[in-house]
Amino acid sequence: MRIIIYTKDNCVQCNATKNAMDKKGIDYQLINLDSEPAAVETLKSLGYRQVPVVMAADEHWSGFRPDKISALGQLAMAQG
Repeated sequence: MRIIIYTKDNCVQCNATKNAMDKKGIDYQLINLDSEPAAVETLKSLGYRQVPVVMAADEHWSGFRPDKISALGQLAMAQG
């Protein structure tokens, strides 16, 4: 399963999301909107106005969501 986290520099919720995924051993790809501003329009078209935005399989959300991260960790272990 491919997981993408859209982040920005100095984003507390982004760092919390990355740290939580690291603790659960979840692999992800980072896209930093400060260095890749073209991705901002994609997120805006989906209705997002804050980071982090996490995209995993057929699901996506914004903000620090420990509940969603736990569910991803369980799914990753089941597929592992």
